[in-house]
Amino acid sequence: MRRVVVTGYGLVTPLGFNAEEVWKKICLGVSGIRRTTTLYEGMKSLIAGECRDFSTEGYVSPHDARRLERFVQYALVASIEAVKKSGLDFSVEDRDRCAVVIGSGIGGLNETEQQHLRLIQKGVSKVSPFTIPKIMPNSAASNVSIHYGLTGPSYAVVTACASSINALSDAVRMIRYGEMDIVLAGGSEAAATLLGLTGFNAMRALSERNNEPERASRPFDRDRDGFVLSDGCGVLVLESLEHAQKRKSDILGEILGTGLTSDGTHITQPDEDGTGAMKAILKSLNDAGIDRSEIDYINAHGTATILGDIAETRAIKRAFGDAAYKIPISSTKSQIGHLLGGSGAVETIFCLQSIRDGIIPPTINLENPDPECDLDFTPLTARECKISTALSNSFGFGGHNACIIVSRLR
Repeated sequence: MRRVVVTGYGLVTPLGFNAEEVWKKICLGVSGIRRTTTLYEGMKSLIAGECRDFSTEGYVSPHDARRLERFVQYALVASIEAVKKSGLDFSVEDRDRCAVVIGSGIGGLNETEQQHLRLIQKGVSKVSPFTIPKIMPNSAASNVSIHYGLTGPSYAVVTACASSINALSDAVRMIRYGEMDIVLAGGSEAAATLLGLTGFNAMRALSERNNEPERASRPFDRDRDGFVLSDGCGVLVLESLEHAQKRKSDILGEILGTGLTSDGTHITQPDEDGTGAMKAILKSLNDAGIDRSEIDYINAHGTATILGDIAETRAIKRAFGDAAYKIPISSTKSQIGHLLGGSGAVETIFCLQSIRDGIIPPTINLENPDPECDLDFTPLTARECKISTALSNSFGFGGHNACIIVSRLR
């Protein structure tokens, strides 16, 4: 099997749109959570991680941008940045061997809301002919492939909050088994809309710490009261090692393995013992061909839900045994909130930066640890630490569990 490496990445987050600037803010413990600009009478959660000041200027023409849903715009900008960083020139590549896999948990929610409103208020004739092409979950992958003229497979993976790790897992396998040389993979989400906020609000899943937005996302803290819904995207350029070396590319890291499972228990609640999550961790280790002692850092799913944080803690303990207490762990969702289908790819990028710089990012707002979440979750401030190999967890509604292991080039 061929080895899979990362040669580029790009992201869009509530903390900004330049990967290196975002990483600096992550290491400094800066929060991107604010009071939302989307308000409606009766809403209980009034905070979100919005990508304010985002623009497609310089990436996509205004004419084309108007025909793209927000999650697609994010994906295009992140992909263009990733390709730029990779140094790829698709004009000299075999485009039949270049693929795009970009997941999304929900897809074009804002456009769905807007066009439904137009239908009700103005009638059938006023619904936009671009409605369906804009809201399709596969629209992000399709538009990226169109932008570069890539003719290998392009598709979306829809597994809620596990979507982008599922997408990366598919990409890894296409390259490993010689089907593709290059895959742009990740996830994008723009669900911090009226329906997104009120829908999750109705489930009592969101934090209601409205007077302290920056302190609202509190993974593993005893005072946590739910996650913060955020927008954003992460896209990585994956290549076979041979292909990257042939074109003398800078190699940013290697993807060693992935692990995927399902809980098979409940549509929204995690398995309380973390069994499915534990199995996904063990599968990723097996796929990577490494021992659990080789994991130097874990970027936790860590959404700050009552049940989820406890279940993940139990899963890590069951997967690593007593060694779990010695592994530095953190949740960067404490700073950028939960990007749903975009979260796993963004957090994989953070893992690569963490390995490169030898820094464990902090779990901010972890002031009073939950006694049931008693691992080393790197509270409040970043920590210097030599890191060679990192694990990232993503667990989604529907019982989807997805884990990925990245490392320095071995």
